[in-house]
Amino acid sequence: MSTHQNAANELTIPGLETVYDRLATAIDAAGDKSELFLVKLALLNANALGNPDAFIQQVDAALRDL
Repeated sequence: MSTHQNAANELTIPGLETVYDRLATAIDAAGDKSELFLVKLALLNANALGNPDAFIQQVDAALRDL
């Protein structure tokens, strides 16, 4: 098990901070193609998750309280 994950397979606070920092850097690097980057990232993560229903739940959760 990674040091950035807990028993429930969720990121710890330090793990989330690491992911956030890398994501922010990548969005900046993508520049005016940041929307394309985010779509590609979402599709790659959906494939890694391997469960369309779980991915849809994550999309719905991300849309809440924008």
